[in-house]
Amino acid sequence: MISKKKLSFCLIVLAGICWGTSPVFVHYLAPYSFTSLHMTAIRGTVSFVCMLLFVLITNRRLLRTTLKDLLLYAVIGATLFGTAFCYYSAMQMTSTSTAVVLMYTAPIYVMLYSVLFMDEKISAVKIISLILMLAGCCLVSGIITGLKFNIAGILVGVLTSWIYAAYNVLTKISVQSKREPVTVTLYSFMFMSIIAISVCDPIALVDNIAASPIPTVPLGFGLGTVTFVMPYFLFTWSMKHLPAGVASALS
Repeated sequence: MISKKKLSFCLIVLAGICWGTSPVFVHYLAPYSFTSLHMTAIRGTVSFVCMLLFVLITNRRLLRTTLKDLLLYAVIGATLFGTAFCYYSAMQMTSTSTAVVLMYTAPIYVMLYSVLFMDEKISAVKIISLILMLAGCCLVSGIITGLKFNIAGILVGVLTSWIYAAYNVLTKISVQSKREPVTVTLYSFMFMSIIAISVCDPIALVDNIAASPIPTVPLGFGLGTVTFVMPYFLFTWSMKHLPAGVASALS
């Protein structure tokens, strides 16, 4: 029987595959006048509704939480919003390959934080793995031939990696305290959607969807479920059994 640790390795990789489809949805939604804020709002709202329906149907006790936990989930939700918004913005300001490589420097920051503050051990294997992971990102994303130099876009891409690293660490902290991964994911999505809707132009968002319901509705649903609900739930569950640095690099 497969161990939870080995299963976590597989689920983290599956989460990474789901996250990797984000540029596809961004590519097809952008021509319909959806801004980065609009896509972030769609992603967060669809994800929260799907998770809420799942909890209401399967186990309503997972809705229980405390004020202290809600504050933690609010911060995690803010990192989710920041990651998505900056990631989409970096794609549009530079190129998909540039944005991807900049975002996936995050495991470096996660591992450094984990070693300094979470008592994780660093080793030659981990360092070599990080180097190979970054080299793989560069080769697969096509950045060698597709680098688009834009100072503002590169800065936003670096900011994406910092925020994403913060998400990794906060998620590890939340599951270490025996919180249910479903509860963590649900309320994090809720706060992300609240932030995104409050700062985007919701009227313009609705108008864009109403103007072209096909294909924007199925694309929006896919953006929320495939690139958010599935990978973040899998990632959060796996963090119970893997070090933060390892999980971040695997993704």
